[in-house]
Amino acid sequence: MSWVSGIFVYFITYWTILFAILPWGNHADPNPAIGHAPSAPANPRLKQKFIATAIVSAIIWLVIFALVKVEVISFHDAARQMSVEMKQ
Repeated sequence: MSWVSGIFVYFITYWTILFAILPWGNHADPNPAIGHAPSAPANPRLKQKFIATAIVSAIIWLVIFALVKVEVISFHDAARQMSVEMKQ
């Protein structure tokens, strides 16, 4: 895996995990401030969620990297197969 594909895989993994983690532990504020949506979380804890997302994404990225290194997953074969299918 090249460094470009490694960054791309981490970026996609990070955003997928972030959107999975964002709703965890949110509770609506029973007395929202004026101008705030009643469904807005009282304490979204974004910093903790971003840190957790970074850690989980790094672990998943390391697993993907290991699978690419032992050639269980091959981006080159997938790209070749897609190009052959597009020619047909």
